[in-house]
Formats: sequence, structure tokens, C-alpha cells
Amino acid sequence: MPKKDKRIDAYIAKAAPFAKPILTHIREVVHATCPEVEETLRWGMPSFAHHGILCQMAAFKAHAAFGFWKASLIVPADAEGRDAMGSFGRLASVKDLPSKRVLASYIKKAMALNEAGVKVVRRKYPAKPAPKTPPYFMAALKKNKKALAVYEAFSPGMKREYVGWLEEAKTEPTRARRLATAVEWIAEGKQRNWKYQNC
Repeated sequence: MPKKDKRIDAYIAKAAPFAKPILTHIREVVHATCPEVEETLRWGMPSFAHHGILCQMAAFKAHAAFGFWKASLIVPADAEGRDAMGSFGRLASVKDLPSKRVLASYIKKAMALNEAGVKVVRRKYPAKPAPKTPPYFMAALKKNKKALAVYEAFSPGMKREYVGWLEEAKTEPTRARRLATAVEWIAEGKQRNWKYQNC
């Protein structure tokens, strides 16, 4: 009997009605192809592991996604989706996925790569400089010495996440709410996406 994680049962149960059959189908094909697979949540998404991560799936408001951890070594470039996260683009129904046979062949490739200990060489990007902190944000941080000290110790990427979140607010009330939340979270030592870090 396959080992199933109750957290993934709950994730699928909470998904939008269109996504449930997609997620259920993916899960069934993964288990049928790799009976020893282990389920877990990584980065808030259902993940399947066999000697390391094989693949992950996710459900969003209007689409679902499914991708292989080592997709560049598994899925042909012309089969990859370019319009969304994952290996097959935006999934609106099970029909948007490859056939069970093709999907199983990809899963077997992923298993073989993990069993052989093959690593994917990730492209290295040049480090981006720290963002310019907007004056209204700096003024709010200066009112909370702890938040200011934590923010100044943040890496450029951690600062960029907060600045981007504040700057993308479409209205002033939204920006004000985000600003108050940001200062509170920073004072607690939390990164912008802290909720997803220990999933």
C-alpha cells in the first residue's frame, strides 16, 4: 500500500475544484510508477521524493502546476511549459498533462537520475546589489530600532523581497498595511516569506 502524507490529502481537499482531479491524477501516476516514493511538503507544495526530490505539484487560483526537480535532464525542451512554474506550464485540466505512459517515463528517468546521484548544475546569476530602500520605509524602520537593526543585517535579496512587496502595492491603504506588517515581521527577525520556510 502506498505511503501517503495526510498533509497532501488536506492540500488536495483545499484545492479549487478544477485542480483536485489534476493533483489526484499526478499523485496516482507517481505512486504507480515509484511505489517506494515518499510524500512530503516542501516550500508549501506537495513533493515526491526517492533518493532526493523527484517532482512537485501545486494548485493556484486559476491553474495547477507540476514539475520535475531535474527537469532539464528529463523533459524535452519542446515539451516544457514556458508560461508558468513547473515543467508543463499552466494546467487547467488533466488533459494538459502528458499521457500516463509519457509521465511515467519521465518519473522513471527522474528516479534513475536520483539513484545514480546525478546533480543538476544550476546556472549561477551575478549577485544583485541591495535595493534602494524607499524613504517612507526607512522612516518607519527608524522608529523601531530592533527592526532597523534586523533589516540592516538582512542580505540584499531579503531586503529586495520587502521593498518589492511594498512598492507593488496599488493603493496607499494597502501600502500602509504592508508597511506596518513589514516592520512588525522584521522586528521579529522574519524574512518576507517566512511562512513558507519551514514547510
